[in-house]
Amino acid sequence: MPVSKPFERLPKSVIPKHYNLKLKPDLKTFVFEGQETVKVEVNQATDKIILNSLDLNIRSVKYTSLHGDIIKPLDINISVEDERLILSFGEPIPVGEGSLELHFTGELNDKMKGFYRSQYVSPDGEKRFAGVTQFEATDARRCFPCWDEPAIKASFDITLVVPKSKVALSNMPVVSEQIEEDGGLRVVKFDTTPIMSTYLVAVVVGEYDYVEDKSHDGVLVRVYTPVGKREQGRFALYVATKVLPYYKDYFQIAYPLPKIDLIAIADFSAGAMENWGLVTYRETCLLVDPENTSAVRKQWIALVVGHELAHQWFGNLVTMEWWTHLWLNEGYASFVEFLCVAHLFPEYDIWTQFVTDTYIPALELDCLKNSHPIEVPVGHPSEIDEIFDDISYNKGASVIRMLHKYIGDEDFRKGMNLYLTRHQYKNTFTEDLWSALEEASNKPVGAVMSTWTKQMGFPVVKVTNKQIGSDRKLVITQEKFCADGSSSSSECQWLIPVMFSTSQKPNEVVHYTVLQTHSSEVLLKNVAAHEWVKVNPGTVGFYRTQYPPDMLAQFVAAIHEKSLPPLDRLGLLDDLFAMVQAGHTPTVEVLKLMEAFSDEDNFTVWCSINNCLSKLSILLSHTEYEDLFKAYGRRLMQGVAARLGWDPRPDESHLDTLLRSLVIGRLGWFGDKAVVAEAKKRFQGHVSGEALLPADLRSPVYKAVLSVGDESTYNTMLTLYREADLHEEKDRISRALGAIGDEAILKKVLEFAMSDEVRSQDTVFVIISVAMTKRGRDLAWRFFRENWQELMNRYKSGFLLARLVKYTTENFASEEVAAEIEAFFRDHHSPGTERTVQQSCETIHLNAAWLQRDREAIREYLSRGK
Repeated sequence: MPVSKPFERLPKSVIPKHYNLKLKPDLKTFVFEGQETVKVEVNQATDKIILNSLDLNIRSVKYTSLHGDIIKPLDINISVEDERLILSFGEPIPVGEGSLELHFTGELNDKMKGFYRSQYVSPDGEKRFAGVTQFEATDARRCFPCWDEPAIKASFDITLVVPKSKVALSNMPVVSEQIEEDGGLRVVKFDTTPIMSTYLVAVVVGEYDYVEDKSHDGVLVRVYTPVGKREQGRFALYVATKVLPYYKDYFQIAYPLPKIDLIAIADFSAGAMENWGLVTYRETCLLVDPENTSAVRKQWIALVVGHELAHQWFGNLVTMEWWTHLWLNEGYASFVEFLCVAHLFPEYDIWTQFVTDTYIPALELDCLKNSHPIEVPVGHPSEIDEIFDDISYNKGASVIRMLHKYIGDEDFRKGMNLYLTRHQYKNTFTEDLWSALEEASNKPVGAVMSTWTKQMGFPVVKVTNKQIGSDRKLVITQEKFCADGSSSSSECQWLIPVMFSTSQKPNEVVHYTVLQTHSSEVLLKNVAAHEWVKVNPGTVGFYRTQYPPDMLAQFVAAIHEKSLPPLDRLGLLDDLFAMVQAGHTPTVEVLKLMEAFSDEDNFTVWCSINNCLSKLSILLSHTEYEDLFKAYGRRLMQGVAARLGWDPRPDESHLDTLLRSLVIGRLGWFGDKAVVAEAKKRFQGHVSGEALLPADLRSPVYKAVLSVGDESTYNTMLTLYREADLHEEKDRISRALGAIGDEAILKKVLEFAMSDEVRSQDTVFVIISVAMTKRGRDLAWRFFRENWQELMNRYKSGFLLARLVKYTTENFASEEVAAEIEAFFRDHHSPGTERTVQQSCETIHLNAAWLQRDREAIREYLSRGK
């Protein structure tokens, strides 16, 4: 595990109450001037004021006491390592109120952190820049000196001095505007914010269009877009205006600000950021072009908008006390986004997709020895980036979904209202949430949930059964599930809500218990010997289930005829696949079970099958019989491909549209000759303009064509990339480029990724597209090593660098490469990636063991199917 660096939080001897902040960015020289007067409370006499500051040049400082006495510091010390500004006054500052005035300058950097510059192209083709902020987790200090900790809240008056032609936005509405005397600049003053954390402050200065509407409860909603693209903000506007009243009703608390802006930012490292009243997004997470946006992207945008607006209550109105409790913000918002999208778009069947998109990725990461608890102690700021991961977001959301089922929606809503009302404008610990939900439900929420948030990992529930007359007796036992199949040395135990369904009532919970000990017996009345019993119906409990062969065999017919509900079909497959990876079950068993899904018609079940096929594909790419596996995959998917065809049927379901893209994409990956030939034909029509490809088919077609393509194909794709106006289309093309089979061209793809043509936020994903292929894996890892310093300069640390490290390293399957990766990162310190490196190396060891264990048996089974 990463070693925690010595770290102390800021002293509370002096704390801010209100910031009056003025910023003047210069979008030509990329510097900004700032001045602030901070009203402070001195709690105990001290001769020092310590706050956060990073990459700022402090020009002047003075302190004014409540009585008007001015004290100037004798020493202004900036600790770059600690990111602190230490003002030493040489005499005690008296207890009571006072004000601290600072003048400073900083750079509008190109690192997508703090107050930075974002490049865009105007409608007439001119390169321009916007000034944008991204402060979470600890980058407000790059914009203005502040007490940059979530618990040290204050209110803000923000003023921007900007060119007359630029749009100026902040958290609150504008209260006054005036032109400076020289006539060149506009002074824009915004209303006072509520009390809030520094990381939620936001400003944007640039050229934007917008669309606006009011929600039913009277909140002004605007979606800001690049100039000329205002219509692409309509879908997000629709979602936002419907989501706000939904949350108001759900939480029984009105949105507390008079307006909310959603804005598409050209250069943005994360997907979105929930700044109070001014939510910032990547363009691909906000803009919808009816002709060029895929159904899956539109669905994703609805979820992202829902997620960030949930934060306006859960995270902004009530904020975690420290980053240890980050999951409270992110896990909860990740759960609630599905609630609101299920309400707005029932045709998405979004709760079924929750399992493949959120629940399964969390299980896959959390069974590693290098996982971490949901609540992980955080010290130094460099540690924070690493917990913006599948544990905080996805496991957090999954255990909240389990809790929601455990206490019921009515009590859950009551508890949420109690929590938000009791703690509004304050900071909380995880236990505050449990306390409110416990009070509302009269169930031992704290005792149950602490076993899920404070312990790393999750259990496997093992089931055995015995027929007693007309009844079925089950024995369920729990132990920690480990990815390598080992038994945990620690005495881990969870309080597990366990539910059961049967073939008589496949869509109902017929029995419910909380497994509080290592083992327990359950008697199910009137369940005949031939009937199946399913543990964890709906795949809600955050655990794996291991069945004996006789119980597993009873599901096969129910999978064939689809009498087992979709969530149970995919949960069954995913649990068995996890047993295979851990070495509890031979790989051949999961290959046999997948064949029972040949007539499957549900998109989300196919997502789970596709996930298994993808992992096997990566593993078997390290063998000489990869082609046998591709033939297996083609046979498995032929039926669903024939049913769907290439062209959408009139009034087909949203989910069939998604499924067609998935199936064509996977068959193209498996080298299906008919699919590749049809993809080439349709691609020619698309390039010539005769028949444009539907947005949903572009990604799979691009990859299929590139997989058999040459230099000419690559150049055609680059032309399409350069001509694309929509960022989503550029993103689609650039992420497909790694599919090309020629190593010399793959090297060009990697060079292209680092060029000025690709935004820094997208570079990572172009390199990853190469790393995900058999031919590109070694190339991408070598490229990462050779360009390590430049990548570090670009990203410093953080989410994008961690993502790049993960996908350029984890798909190997030899102990030698694992040792090479460990040695490289031992010698090349990459802050914020330590845990990721450990997880990747652990995954490589697991791949190597899996291959050694089952290589020959898989070859033999696949050979029989030729």
